[in-house]
Amino acid sequence: MEKKYPEQLERIKSLIGGMSKELPGPVSGFSKLHKEALAEGVLSTKMKELIALGISISAGCEGCISFHVHDALRAGATRQEVMETIGVAILMGRGSSMIYSAEALDALDQFEVMGVQ
Repeated sequence: MEKKYPEQLERIKSLIGGMSKELPGPVSGFSKLHKEALAEGVLSTKMKELIALGISISAGCEGCISFHVHDALRAGATRQEVMETIGVAILMGRGSSMIYSAEALDALDQFEVMGVQ
């Protein structure tokens, strides 16, 4: 079955929204951490999103791949920057990262078709 990363992203956002009603403390705490960790600083948000994508691939987190491909593009990352991030993730994560790198490429293609920038 073909994964649809834009749909997966919206599904996960919806699930997290529902979870926040029952676990407001942990979810809002994570949301604040997410916002602060990816905020502009010495490293740009774009660079931080690319780092997060590389870690997502190495960790094998498909939902994270959806979020960080999408958010890297929204932060201004180019296709080539995402591709080089995928290359570094393959280096650092070995064989399993090759599989999740293919997932990240599929997500990139799907979000680009939608015009996410």
